[in-house]
Amino acid sequence: MQLNLTLICFVFGGFLPDAAARREQMDTGQCDLPRSQGELNSFLWTIRRDPPAYLFGTIHVPYTRVWDFIPDNSKAAFQASSSVYFELDLTDPYTISGLASCQMLPHGENLQDVLPRELYRRLKRHLDYIKLMLPHWMTPDQRGKGLYADYLFNAIAGNWERKRPVWVMLMVNSLTETDIRSRGVPVLDLYLAQEAERMKKTTGAVERVEEQCHPLNGLNFSQWGLSEEEQIQFTLAYDSCDVLS
Repeated sequence: MQLNLTLICFVFGGFLPDAAARREQMDTGQCDLPRSQGELNSFLWTIRRDPPAYLFGTIHVPYTRVWDFIPDNSKAAFQASSSVYFELDLTDPYTISGLASCQMLPHGENLQDVLPRELYRRLKRHLDYIKLMLPHWMTPDQRGKGLYADYLFNAIAGNWERKRPVWVMLMVNSLTETDIRSRGVPVLDLYLAQEAERMKKTTGAVERVEEQCHPLNGLNFSQWGLSEEEQIQFTLAYDSCDVLS
């Protein structure tokens, strides 16, 4: 009989990587595998009760990048748990729809209404450049799975003119060659959710879409440290490597 163990997965890190983190993201080299399980950080906490419950920290990266670095005790806790709860239910179409809706500017506004003209033009040139480069960045495996450049661009950047600046910044941050080559591979928390469903575990979410979106949409410029305009300028400057200057 399976014990009623519970695993709660939550996401480490914030939305805004600093400059050092962005430079590390561009490094496509592989980390060396640890020599023993003892060298691995589990990011697993146990809530001592009968039966126990667990807290496990995940990250929004393709699971294939980190799976070999997740120690056996974390995988065993996932296997043994009958219930698994995530930050959001990314397998629910209503969650995905809600996330898309919350990114939109209110009252029918357009991005060019809220960004300086030159920054908007530079952003548009950058996205045109990304669209041009996408076919060269995609892998044969992605094409074999039916992913095409136009579809992928629209899936990531579709309707970008209507999005709030903060979400456009995050979108641009994900439009790198390294990230594009990983598209089609689920991020770690989505992979665990899919596995939990496949294994007939009880699944759920600890947050609603609005609880995640509204605080981010409500941040003012001083709380970002940089204004949204400056954040977009920094992202564009780093991603474009001055090809658009």
